[in-house]
Amino acid sequence: MENLQKTCLYDRHIAANAKMSPFGGFIMPIEYTGIINEHNAVRHAAGMFDVSHMGEIFVTGPDSEKFVNHVFTNDVSALTPGKIQYGMMLYPNGGTVDDLLVYKMNGDKWLLVVNAANIEKDYEWIKANSTGFDVSIDNDSPQWAQIALQGPEAEGIAVKTLGLDVAELSFYSFKETEWQGKYLIVSRTGYTGEDGFELYSDPETIIKMWDMLAEAGVVLCGLGCRDTLRFEVGLPLYGHELSEDISPVEGGLGMFVKTDKPEFVGKEAIIIQKTEGITKKVVGIELADKAIPRAGYDVEADGKVIGNVTTGYNSISTGKSVCMALIDKQYASIGRPVEIRIRKKTFKGTVCKKRFYDKNYKK
Repeated sequence: MENLQKTCLYDRHIAANAKMSPFGGFIMPIEYTGIINEHNAVRHAAGMFDVSHMGEIFVTGPDSEKFVNHVFTNDVSALTPGKIQYGMMLYPNGGTVDDLLVYKMNGDKWLLVVNAANIEKDYEWIKANSTGFDVSIDNDSPQWAQIALQGPEAEGIAVKTLGLDVAELSFYSFKETEWQGKYLIVSRTGYTGEDGFELYSDPETIIKMWDMLAEAGVVLCGLGCRDTLRFEVGLPLYGHELSEDISPVEGGLGMFVKTDKPEFVGKEAIIIQKTEGITKKVVGIELADKAIPRAGYDVEADGKVIGNVTTGYNSISTGKSVCMALIDKQYASIGRPVEIRIRKKTFKGTVCKKRFYDKNYKK
């Protein structure tokens, strides 16, 4: 535990009796009052997360747009300042380096928001692929802290409690502003399937915002319910539904890979996967009873192992036992009967859509 990093809100988590656990090289709150309570707060009212462990990498310079398009699967060429895109960075073989958000800032400046566990790896990979581009690449993650305020009441709370003018922000957009004299980035994306905002600033400012939101009664939420929330709406988690060994096409995220743009790292491999097909695919599976399928459990059909569970829960919002799993493509059609081995028994399941609960974003 001694090598784990702490976010600027660590003392707040301890004071709130959070259950702490290692995650992505940090010691992070998993839950405060319980995953079910926190999950339901976000689905029906509002909750907030410490996401200061996420990475912020800035790309600047004359070739910045060309370079971001080179390392990113989506096409940023039509992005205007204040807009955000989701996509991936790939290895030449099509495996995923990371999934990330790209923020188009003013001038030749871009912000790449990457997963906590991958910050150093991503930074080194981005630098290694910058040869020949006139860009500066800066990992400024330690200077930033971040809160995610999520749920149907998030907008009202941001306006009333923090005095932020966010009503005009559309989905997947952001603005640079000031709050109590300090620089602040406010974005509207969310990883929970609900409306919500991300607040980026210096640690001192984020601590002040956290205290004000907590004082106003916003439910403190840990990474436990962040996982149950993202899972229910079919959003991937790096290391589970995407990885060095799982491409976006296999993960069912091919729409974020724009093979019609001139070039990007991994393009050739993805074109082959899209034209010749893939051998495995991430699917949803619903179990017939209440047994809970956990990550790593075998999925079976025709008397053999056909894949493994990547994430599984008894869905809090629907009450169903469901999972996402990477399985052989020939078994991936909707309605296909499969079985999941939980210890020594197998439980009947059916392949279904990965989205187990409908998203409620503000479009």
